[in-house]
Amino acid sequence: MQRLPRFLPRPRLILRVAALLLLAACHRQPAKTAARPALQKRASDESWDSLPSRDAFAGSETCRDCHQKNYERWTHDWHARALSKAEKTFVAGRFDDAHFKGESSEAWMLRRANGYVMRTRNREGQLLDYKVDWLIGGKRMQDTVTVFPDGRWQVLPVYYHVTGKGEWVDYNEAKQGRVGPDHPHFWTNFKRTVNKECLECHATGVDVRYDANARTWTTSFADAGVACEACHGPGARHAETKAKSDIFRPSKNDISVCGRCHGPHEPLFPLLVSNQQFRPGEHYDDRYQALVITDGTERSGEFFADGRPSSSSFEYQAVIQSRCYRIGGATCLSCHTAPHQDHGPNDVKLDAGCRDCHKALDASHSHHHSVSCEDCHMPRILSGVLDRFPDHAIDIPNPANTIRHGVPNACTNCHRDKQPAEMQKAIELWWPGAANRQARRLLLADAIDEKTAAASLEPLTRVVRGEHEAPSLRGAAAVLLAQRFPGDAAAVIVPLLHDRDPLARAKFLEALGYAHTSGIADPVATLVNDPSVQVRQMAALVLASLGDPRGVPALDALASNPATHALVRPHIMLAINAANHGDLARAKRELELVVSEVPYAVDAQVMLGDIAARKGDFAAARKDFEEALRFNPSHRGALTRIAALPR
Repeated sequence: MQRLPRFLPRPRLILRVAALLLLAACHRQPAKTAARPALQKRASDESWDSLPSRDAFAGSETCRDCHQKNYERWTHDWHARALSKAEKTFVAGRFDDAHFKGESSEAWMLRRANGYVMRTRNREGQLLDYKVDWLIGGKRMQDTVTVFPDGRWQVLPVYYHVTGKGEWVDYNEAKQGRVGPDHPHFWTNFKRTVNKECLECHATGVDVRYDANARTWTTSFADAGVACEACHGPGARHAETKAKSDIFRPSKNDISVCGRCHGPHEPLFPLLVSNQQFRPGEHYDDRYQALVITDGTERSGEFFADGRPSSSSFEYQAVIQSRCYRIGGATCLSCHTAPHQDHGPNDVKLDAGCRDCHKALDASHSHHHSVSCEDCHMPRILSGVLDRFPDHAIDIPNPANTIRHGVPNACTNCHRDKQPAEMQKAIELWWPGAANRQARRLLLADAIDEKTAAASLEPLTRVVRGEHEAPSLRGAAAVLLAQRFPGDAAAVIVPLLHDRDPLARAKFLEALGYAHTSGIADPVATLVNDPSVQVRQMAALVLASLGDPRGVPALDALASNPATHALVRPHIMLAINAANHGDLARAKRELELVVSEVPYAVDAQVMLGDIAARKGDFAAARKDFEEALRFNPSHRGALTRIAALPR
């Protein structure tokens, strides 16, 4: 029999693989539904059992019956246009035989009797006409979407840049570089499948399903676009009872509803587990882990050296770092109007939002400048959809960090003819206390910047121990500390494992998994029963990666509990453990559960093929490898294994 690779023989890889097999790219997926307060049932109320479920959606048209004014305002908000049918009212781009040619794609935009068409090449190089069925956005960039016969929604290769020159562009190429058919982001490949990558944040009440036997996708939703129930939760019961307790009303200090879409994240539960979706009213950190700086052993390219996001899509990650949020309690609605309120320019309150807290500031605060607060404290230095966007970390100008770490700053963003050193001297002259405020970002950059990694032990330690720092930054610093200085990490991190913030606890555990030093198993084991599901899961994964005998029981507890059974990582790790101990039947069961919930988990599918091949069932192995290639046609492991199978 052909000898196939042993399952992940190096223990230090296990945590990384378990963390990344399935979820590293699943940035905007749903999470678990929390229990909601129940209405008190009266014995005489015979109609109670006929009420809609608390998880049933009604649709925005139902909301309109009672909330006419709010509904009308919402229809003029861009949230309502997050997803639209490809109809004349919504189409922004020119379909008058317009032509685009780049290094990665070529397309012709055409108008036909039955609608709009994009003519372009598929993976095999065939030039075909694809009907434009749906549109994503349209405020700055509009993406065109076609629906394939198997039910996949694919983003077509060319977008219309509304706020640029009003022209067709290959935004994907602008972000990724040249994209060929073997690239994950080639337009027909799964990374561009809207059902999985986009809809959860561009539609309301999304239900996506995959039939593995028929190899087809079905997709439904309550509303195209970000509608009422995206922020207020499922409303079918409220529509019938009119009870306030049957609907969620976001408060101004609730950032979770906005954050679930305005910042890439790693979800706890996979997309296809429809009954485990995030619902408004739940806490963000209980359902998601925001992606920041570190992605396993890799570094994200979406952050500056001081930890601030450099991309426009990370507003949540930026805001939770800001002093305005952490000390002042500012949230999205402090500066932005809600979708159903009267809309100002760009739905922003501008300086009025700042002056709610900074009432004492007058015009002299900006000295010689006739600028807004945003110009200095939220400079347009972020990239996104080929435009420039404000920095939502809301901090003071810091030319010192430009000098030391090359981080852009507000002063030289406008004064392009000036050197950062000159701007820093001016700030110190105008605001003698500015250096104290600048020190935080200087410390973060000293800790995070790869250019100064060799000297980062002390600044990383200070950030990790900084209890007033944002948990996301403390967690990222802990991971970097463990990866750069594994011998020093445990002494810093172990005393902090029971931090009051669940995100910090989870990231500290992850860091210990990478440090992989002796003496950490007992402290890690103290968190296997933590109130946070994220923390419990990470504790179990780390114990298993250490080979500690408490690891498998902790994973089993998560995998067998109905509330956490749909977590994928414990099943992956149990499969790895079972395979490494020769229990291929157990490994197969765990992996089959994984791919039933996450069919796009190609590494798990390949592992299933490995098991089938070891058992001599080469037909089944070939089927598993081919299924993996459906989701990633360039997967080297699947291609190599399929080529090695006996004919």
